[in-house]
Amino acid sequence: MSLLAVARRVRAYGGHFLLLAVLTLVTALLITAVPRVADRLTGQGLREHVASQKPALRDLTYTSDPERVSNSSSRIAATRAGDLDTLQNQMPAAVRATIGERWHQAQTTYGRLRGPKLTADKGLIDVSLRVVTGIQEAATLVEGRWPDTDPDDAIEVALADTVAGQLGLRAGDRFIYNMMRPDGTVAEKRPVVVVGVFRPNDRTDGIWDALPSMLRLGEPEGDGQPFLGVGVTSERGFDAAAAAGWPISFSWRYRISPDRMTADQLSALIDGLAALERNRPAGLTLTQGVDIPLRRFAESLAAARTLLAVIAAGLLATLAGLVLLAARVAARRRRAEYVLIRARGGSTASVLRRGLAESALVLPLAAGAGWLLGGLLPGQGADLRWVLLAAVAATLLPPATALTAMRGGGRADLVGARSAAARLTVEVTVLAVAALGAFLLRRRGLTLDGTVDPLLVSVPVLLAVAAALVALRAYPWPLRLFSRAAARARGSVAFLGTARAGRAATTGPLVVVVLAVATAAFCGVVAAGIENGRDQAAVRAVPGDLLVNGERFAPDTTEALAALPGVHAVVPLLVEPSQRPYADQAGRLGRVREIRVLLVDGERFAEVADRAGVPVTVPDSLRAVGDPATPMPGLVSPALAEEFADAGLADEEGRRPAWLDVQGNRLPVRIAGTVEEFPLVDQNVTRFLVLPWPAVPADAPHPLAPTGFLLAGAGVDRNAVARVAEDGQQRYQRSGSFVAGDRPRPPEVLTRSAVRAELGGTGVNGLLVFGFTVGAVGGGVLGLLALAFAVLAEARSRGQVLSRLRTMGLSRHQWRGLLLVELTPLVLVSVLTGALVGALLPVLLTPVLGLRAFTGGVAVRAAFEPGLVAGVLGLAVLALGFAVTVEALNNRRMRLGEVLRLGEES
Repeated sequence: MSLLAVARRVRAYGGHFLLLAVLTLVTALLITAVPRVADRLTGQGLREHVASQKPALRDLTYTSDPERVSNSSSRIAATRAGDLDTLQNQMPAAVRATIGERWHQAQTTYGRLRGPKLTADKGLIDVSLRVVTGIQEAATLVEGRWPDTDPDDAIEVALADTVAGQLGLRAGDRFIYNMMRPDGTVAEKRPVVVVGVFRPNDRTDGIWDALPSMLRLGEPEGDGQPFLGVGVTSERGFDAAAAAGWPISFSWRYRISPDRMTADQLSALIDGLAALERNRPAGLTLTQGVDIPLRRFAESLAAARTLLAVIAAGLLATLAGLVLLAARVAARRRRAEYVLIRARGGSTASVLRRGLAESALVLPLAAGAGWLLGGLLPGQGADLRWVLLAAVAATLLPPATALTAMRGGGRADLVGARSAAARLTVEVTVLAVAALGAFLLRRRGLTLDGTVDPLLVSVPVLLAVAAALVALRAYPWPLRLFSRAAARARGSVAFLGTARAGRAATTGPLVVVVLAVATAAFCGVVAAGIENGRDQAAVRAVPGDLLVNGERFAPDTTEALAALPGVHAVVPLLVEPSQRPYADQAGRLGRVREIRVLLVDGERFAEVADRAGVPVTVPDSLRAVGDPATPMPGLVSPALAEEFADAGLADEEGRRPAWLDVQGNRLPVRIAGTVEEFPLVDQNVTRFLVLPWPAVPADAPHPLAPTGFLLAGAGVDRNAVARVAEDGQQRYQRSGSFVAGDRPRPPEVLTRSAVRAELGGTGVNGLLVFGFTVGAVGGGVLGLLALAFAVLAEARSRGQVLSRLRTMGLSRHQWRGLLLVELTPLVLVSVLTGALVGALLPVLLTPVLGLRAFTGGVAVRAAFEPGLVAGVLGLAVLALGFAVTVEALNNRRMRLGEVLRLGEES
């Protein structure tokens, strides 16, 4: 056929080719657009994840050990500043490409500053002289000038306004800079003059993040110890101090910029950071912490990509089924044409060439249009070969289905019709392969290597197809029983409707509907499971509304926190992160390694959780009251219980207790129960012991000081809680129980809502939302479209029956009832089977999907949610209404009277 003749044939059957073209375009668009959107969301999530980390975690810092360069006349500060470029050029390319800001600093060791302005009431002041690149651009002078490049008789220094103000210093003040020996004598001294006072332009600028800070005085580390400060000097001033004998050190700091990171370089960046650790220059120490959050992101990204591949496979399989159904419908409509060609002497090859020419004129162009539309989206798309493969498959389907349409029809809807041997073989093979694939997947697990796992992607599709085949075999039997019962009742609507529904033979459409609905239900169940897992992770981290973590607090801090507005209940906590149990009271070590110990009042803990609306179960052993004659009952993890049993300690009867040293108190412990997990204990801690605080003997020699608090009160001011907690920590420090040199860190206040928001706010969450949305919406829409094919597959025979019944007096109301009775089983079976498969797939796949990466380590448990059940029922009602509407529109278009007159082959 000429090209013009082919175009005429395409135009004659324009509706069929339009449907095929649209499905092919959507398939190519999905193949192209999903990877692009996923790449963009992954890059955005990566940048947000890195930006949310503390600035210190994003720094790559090289530091040198302190050294002396006495009597050196070289410009050592300027020379070592040139290494800023050298070190960066030596980095792996992936790491070097992500470097944003960078700084070099040279500093001396601390020297004692003495002068008329530094009176005894201000304490001892030790200062380090520092040279920092870019300091003059990052700050504004409040007074005086910057240090001169060539000092004459004194080293010139500039101080931050916060430091100068605290010490009462101004520009022009002169001091003596003393190098102190360990015995407190002066080894070397140089005159120092303050020539300027500066104020930072932006305190959040990374230049001020170096430690020790230039913007404040460091508190003394103990009684009689000095305050620590940093002064800015010039390169010549630094060189003068180095020449005088001060030990000096250097650091080169590089900050990774999130804006310079892309998802495709993540693996190379992680490998490059590992290479930096292995190949650092001799004499330098590398400090970096960005590899830890990057590895966590890479782990969650691998799991997210695998999950997205499962969803995309379900959608692509559904689209492939729809293309096949559309091709079959088109071939069935043209069966008379193909038979006529063969009757006139045409060969099978000529029929194939005709069909191939028509498809090649339309479907490759549709695939190209889908590829071009997907290419408009930002990001990196899939390999073009996948689009070409989809185009070739779509082009070959219409001529292939034409071969099946030329075969003799015959009635395939008889009650006693038996399946052909080929069909039965295919069904048994699909069932066997699906069962074998599911078994192998559970045995082997998931391979998170960044590539698509073919087994994991194919098993859900095979299981959905297998479930559809089983449903197709099973659902006619109860309908036939109901039809027999309806035959004895009055009226013909129920009998005729159930009889026809029991003889329906819509294998292909039903399989596609089940596959589409299963994909949508799978997305809903997994999304709900992840959300529940994140809720559990937040509850485990903060089983109340607020959690205060610190070191040791004064005992009256509990009452001070309870007095805050909005606080309903408070329970003190005592956490010992690393305790080694003893075998006896004398302190002989047992064969038990270090464990985490938590002391909590069970009654008050339960009250806080109840007031906060948190579902927490508190065992009775944690509500115990102290008895000096018996060991304390404790809840232990299974791993710790095994260690205690191997060591012969902490038996339940308490005959040989284990002993713990808690804040100077030697406490006997026995096992009262075993728990897999407990709130306030990190997910990665597998060896822990939880003890009831009221069970501590009243005659303990040292009163226990809490190290944290759990509060109930959703509207409590977090800053007020932090102030009260810090005051309590300082009161304990001044109480006399504090050991000099053990300066506590500031308390940390966490809210459950903030922990929950952090779990679901950054990282790959955007990619997950996109995948679940595409899967749920796409599965629902494609399921309705497949249902339309299922209705249209039997529309012609159904129209002939309705035409005859209308001539026999069937009313319009009875006609609609007959449609409803006949279509309801098909719709309910397909939708409910798909929903059941989608709900059971997470139960099968959750252990191998790596979903813990999305929930902070908490196991994701698939469960039936009321909202999902309501959604499935709503989808079934919508699908039934859609099916009836499609049937009614088709009957109106076919004109049932003409169908009856034209006969079987109309």
